[in-house]
Amino acid sequence: MNNDELLMNANEIVAYLQKPAAEFTKADIIKFIQEKEIKMVNFLYPGGDGKLKTLNFVLTNLDYLKTILTFGERVDGSSLFSFIQASSSDLYVLPRFSTAFVDPFAEIPTLDLLCSFFDKDGNPLESSPEYTLDKAAKAFTKTTGMEYQAMGELEYYVIKPDEGVFPAVDQHAYHESAPYVKTNDFRAMCMEHIARAGGQIKYGHSEVGTFTLNGLVYEQNEIEFLPVKVQETADQLMIAKWIIRNLAYRNGLNVTFAPKITAGKAGSGLHIHMRMVKDGKNMMMKDGRLSDDARRMIAGMMELAPSITAFGNKNPTSYFRLVPHQEAPTNVCWGDRNRSVLVRVPLGWTAGVDMCSKANPLEKAETPDASFKQTVEIRSSDGSADLYQLLAGLCVACRHGFEMPNALDIAKKTYVDVNIHDKENEGILNHLSQLPDSCVASAACLEKQRKIYEEQGVFSKNMIDGIINQLRSFNDTTLRQEVEGKPEENLKLVETYFHCG
Repeated sequence: MNNDELLMNANEIVAYLQKPAAEFTKADIIKFIQEKEIKMVNFLYPGGDGKLKTLNFVLTNLDYLKTILTFGERVDGSSLFSFIQASSSDLYVLPRFSTAFVDPFAEIPTLDLLCSFFDKDGNPLESSPEYTLDKAAKAFTKTTGMEYQAMGELEYYVIKPDEGVFPAVDQHAYHESAPYVKTNDFRAMCMEHIARAGGQIKYGHSEVGTFTLNGLVYEQNEIEFLPVKVQETADQLMIAKWIIRNLAYRNGLNVTFAPKITAGKAGSGLHIHMRMVKDGKNMMMKDGRLSDDARRMIAGMMELAPSITAFGNKNPTSYFRLVPHQEAPTNVCWGDRNRSVLVRVPLGWTAGVDMCSKANPLEKAETPDASFKQTVEIRSSDGSADLYQLLAGLCVACRHGFEMPNALDIAKKTYVDVNIHDKENEGILNHLSQLPDSCVASAACLEKQRKIYEEQGVFSKNMIDGIINQLRSFNDTTLRQEVEGKPEENLKLVETYFHCG
């Protein structure tokens, strides 16, 4: 991080200390708290439901501040995670200094930090969300020699009373401007708060989905992030969801990350982009085309796609979104710039043309190198996802591609260059695998492929068992068929999982 990035950084702590968050020390945190007259500290950490939990500390003296930063605190693990028994439930939570940010909502000056879980012996908790992801990232690097980076596209609906003026066209609000959509200012406020909390944001915009229902207008939004180390990706998305919900509450709005709201309307996904980096260079391209290593990464996702849903599609309404003839995928395949596939290779500035100089004739034409921008995107997951499990699962899948001797053949066989939902292309579907159509089916896929996730100690047996049991408990094998054409039953389901993830 250079001086300009430090000066422009939206995180108040980074700007004040003039050092990147990754280099924060305990002394830095204490210095900021003292000099900025911070009165409280919050520990934040994810629970088994995928939501952030909060532990508050009021600062009464320097010794107490040093104590909580050094030793953390004890919490009841059985109340946080279903796989922990009440008879041995004590866990430690220890703050990670690199995640510190000033709480944007607290009336009392407060510093927030994300935490890691430790067991009774002082070791990282094997089944904790953030440690599972950390193990996955390190296993990927050990196998490939590269760093795994990712970013998320966070889609959500904002709900407010219908004003009846300047209505957006139903399901045609993609990148729409005010006044035809009413929540652009709210999204901008969310982006500013997320940036101040350390989130690396690429952009935000209005998404396709917009409709009115029972006097309320539902407007779909998206905030997309920049690629960072995968461990940071999960942290940033967790904080972003927490901020969006808190801001909505304070502004008299409602928001939902639910995968499906109502039939015939766009659902909300959580698309994940990823890339591999070595010595600071993006390894996704070679000689102007997708590299063989990128194809191995994709092949791993093709192989494990059915079980990845166990981490990224966590409730029955997830599978109401994964239906044919929508932009959400159902078939296990990949393609270039193709939104009907599971894994998409987005347009990647590979033409070698300086478009900036063409758009701005006063700029001198250069030969641009945009290879750093190339990613691949998986489109199956949604807002019900456990972010740490999902990103760990994707990290494992991409590593698995390097362990498959036939990876390049798998990549070749699963590539499509047409819209697979068009009637004339129906024959292409015959050789493609399908994603699961229920939580129960997803659990079966995870059971079948679990050994791959457990290799190198990434996912613990307890965590996999817990995920499988949770998915099976929904008993939703025929649920889609049972509620088809029954709007009242659909509405009950939506209300049940409205604030998932």
